[in-house]
Amino acid sequence: MPEQVLKRVLTVPVYDVADETPLEMAPLLSQRMQNKVWLKREDLQPVFSFKLRGAYACMVKLTDEQKQAGVIAASAGNHAQGVALAANKMGIKATIVMPKTTPPIKVNAVKRLGAEVVLHGDAFDEASVHANQLMREHHYTFIHPYDDYDVIAGQGTVALEMLRQHPKPLDVVFVCVGGGGLIAGIAAVLKQVWPSTRVVGVEPEDSACMTEALKANERVVLKQVGLFADGVAVAQVGEIPFRIAQTCVDEMITVSTDEICAAIKDVFEDTRAIAEPAGALAVAGLKKFVAQREVAGLEMAAIVSGANMNFDRLHHIAERTEFGEKREAIFAVKIKEEPGSFKQFCEDLGARRAITEFNYRYADSKQAIVFVGVRTEGGRAEQHQLIDSLRGKGYEVEDMSENEMAKLHLRHMIGGKAEGLQNETLYRFEFPERPGALLNFLSRMSEEWNISLFHYRNHSDAYGRVLVGVQVPPVQKDAFEIYLNELKYPFICEQDNPGYHLFLNTH
Repeated sequence: MPEQVLKRVLTVPVYDVADETPLEMAPLLSQRMQNKVWLKREDLQPVFSFKLRGAYACMVKLTDEQKQAGVIAASAGNHAQGVALAANKMGIKATIVMPKTTPPIKVNAVKRLGAEVVLHGDAFDEASVHANQLMREHHYTFIHPYDDYDVIAGQGTVALEMLRQHPKPLDVVFVCVGGGGLIAGIAAVLKQVWPSTRVVGVEPEDSACMTEALKANERVVLKQVGLFADGVAVAQVGEIPFRIAQTCVDEMITVSTDEICAAIKDVFEDTRAIAEPAGALAVAGLKKFVAQREVAGLEMAAIVSGANMNFDRLHHIAERTEFGEKREAIFAVKIKEEPGSFKQFCEDLGARRAITEFNYRYADSKQAIVFVGVRTEGGRAEQHQLIDSLRGKGYEVEDMSENEMAKLHLRHMIGGKAEGLQNETLYRFEFPERPGALLNFLSRMSEEWNISLFHYRNHSDAYGRVLVGVQVPPVQKDAFEIYLNELKYPFICEQDNPGYHLFLNTH
């Protein structure tokens, strides 16, 4: 199977539409990682993503009849632009089905290239089902984003360029993974020419379909898919990419949203380019690999796969970068409710330590609970030392630095506890960012359930972050569970979250 991919890679005419992108040294990352780090700049393609390689490689083989019928594709954005550009070049009608959560920058780019855009569903898999339905109705030719040998061969030309651009085999190559087309093409080529090169796939923690498939030794369907890295928001890896990965991919790494945000900053500092979340995945994986293995002196490359991101998202990314780099810690700390206690607490933190946040509201005559953000340049080791120091001085400290609810919501809404609430349960939701999402949530809810807390936070992302407290009588718990499952919005029960009991709950 890898041999079949390599033969196609050697003959596919991708440069009719694609550029050969540079393999650039990243001096700042190299210095920090103590390894030589190279960035394969696929963000410099005409559509700011590698996806046009595979799209054109597939479409150039269409028959005259297929060209006349037109093509259709489902995509969260980058494959859509690749298909649209290839169709424009070849004079073919193109219809693209995109999730409603797709960033406008990608939707508008596809329209500018002359394709018809159909918005459907909240994630790629729903868009794909609808695209297949339209294909059957109108007899279009479906251009799959990753589960196709020609598409995989087109993506494999990235590796072919790396072979020419680097004088000797790289030690490790990091590749982002969504449906698996890119890593399948790259791994199939590298493992036949540079068999000693370690190929590492990188996925978000909340969209790790290849990781789970390789663990299970079969393709699995994820129940929920995170939307932050929308370019890799796929519930099931492709069949062909999975089979190739089983023999050609050495390992998988998963990274958090905060680690992705920090990687976006790393790419920017070395290139002055802004990668999209999926585009920076490989860099985040590289950093985590180095930290976990404590390796040095290696030659490493990461594929910067795309740069299609709404500018408005940068606010959220910049905020979370501090956590991804472990340069900010947040704590809940109990201090005495008396004059001078805050000053004493700051002194105990250390006169030179920068406090980034301090939230508090009077609730008790003897004790105050404060929400504190602190700059920590020394990473988690320094944060743990700080916690130990505060506890040694008699403070009760709850570390919130890895607490998702605290980072997204609590820091913006600390203000006391409501009295007299019964049967309250706290949930954190991800709402698809589109008209009607909130109304859908409310209209399905029983009138016997009372919303006791509602906090919404969004930075023009593909989804909104919502924290909701709901009062549900014990006898209706089963009905409420059914409601949650039928709603199909990703959710997490935060009832046992220490932040809830410290700041919001009186019981």
